[in-house]
Amino acid sequence: MKKSFYQFLMKFRQAKAKDEISQFANNAYQDHSFPKHSSDYHELSNYLELHVDYLPTVSLFDHVWELYIESEK
Repeated sequence: MKKSFYQFLMKFRQAKAKDEISQFANNAYQDHSFPKHSSDYHELSNYLELHVDYLPTVSLFDHVWELYIESEK
């Protein structure tokens, strides 16, 4: 069964974020409205663009999305 993007992102969580990806993961973990069961790029992208202020750039999401897609192959 395919992992949701959130499940994939959580593998980057760290007690002390060492990079932008782990910081993104930590912030998403704290975001109780994050679409945790979604694997849909557009749903996630729209949510991040319209509802959060913790993502420094959309390109960071795009980069992690590519890692997610690659991991699901």
